[in-house]
Parts: sequence; C-alpha cells; structure tokens
Amino acid sequence: MCYKFNVFRNWFLLLLFKALLIPTFPLRADIFFYVDEEGIIHFSNVPSGNYPWKLYLKEREKKKVFLRSFEHLDKIVEEVASRHGIDPLLVKAIIKAESMYDPRAVSPKGAMGLMQLMPETTRILGIQDPFDPHQNVEGGVRYLKYLIEKFGDLSLALAAYNAGPQIVEQTRSIPPYPETQTYVRKVLNHYMLLKGDKF
Repeated sequence: MCYKFNVFRNWFLLLLFKALLIPTFPLRADIFFYVDEEGIIHFSNVPSGNYPWKLYLKEREKKKVFLRSFEHLDKIVEEVASRHGIDPLLVKAIIKAESMYDPRAVSPKGAMGLMQLMPETTRILGIQDPFDPHQNVEGGVRYLKYLIEKFGDLSLALAAYNAGPQIVEQTRSIPPYPETQTYVRKVLNHYMLLKGDKF
C-alpha cells in the first residue's frame, strides 16, 4: 500500500489544499462550550438552551488552525492507522468526508474534530480533547476498527460510523437514510481514488 501512497501523495495534498479553500457553513462561526452536571463537555457553533456557554475558539483563530500543516496531520493519520492495522488511505477518506481536514470542525449535532466524534463516543474512548488531532484520530480509528470487526463489512462499518451501530445491527444493511447512503458512497469513492482504483 505504501508505494501507491507515494505515487498519489502529492496529488492528494494538492486536491486537499484546493478543497480546504472552499468555505463551508460550519467553519464560519465561533465555537462555544459548557460542562454539564455529569462532567461531559458539550461544544457547538450555535449555542442554544439555558446552559452556561463559554467561548472556546473565535472565528479568526479557526482560520489559522484551518490552514495548519497538512503534512503534520498526514503523519498523524499514517502513524495511528498503521498501528491499529487500518489502511491510512481509508482514514483519510473518512476525514475528508467528515471534516474536510478541519481539526476544529463542529457539526450541528455536536460531532467534533477531524473524525467528527460525538461527545458520548469521546467519553467512552477516553478522549480528553476531541480537537487535538492526535487524540481525535486515535479515537476515530479505534472506533472504526471496532465497527469493521463487528460487522465484517466495510460498507456496513461506514454506515454505522455515520448513523450509529444500532440501526445497522437491526437492518444488517445500509440504513435507508439519504445522508448515510451518500456518506458511504462518498467515502468509498474517495478511498478508491486515493488507492488509484477504478470505479
């Protein structure tokens, strides 16, 4: 797999750089947080409800983080994925679909960081800072490996990563959710592109 990565590495970084220059809505807001009674940290770029929200990261700071070294993130993915026996190119395809390589990305549902981990998932995995690239990738890869081993099928594992393992366990198929079906297709397509495989 390494020889394929070397061939496509420059192409991938160039494509990634161009893609990251395209602004998206979740990146155009400050990030806020609060700690609930159980000690769980909640993050959002749209604070709502009667909670003690505090500013975590300002918009201008996010832009600086957004343009951090791709090489650094690339090395983290290579090291963590290889250590857990997961193809680094698969992890990169997931990160592209999840956060477009923005370590500070926060989804409307509260998923955080490069691999968009939910607060409950970070708690179970023992992730202290989901916005730390190494911790986030470590948690995301461990969770992905668990899903692959659980379902024995990459498409089902990706569906579970997006929609949750419960619904996939019930249907034993990709759930009939447009978002999940699009997500699985997007990740697999980009994964094949990175490997140099044909569609």
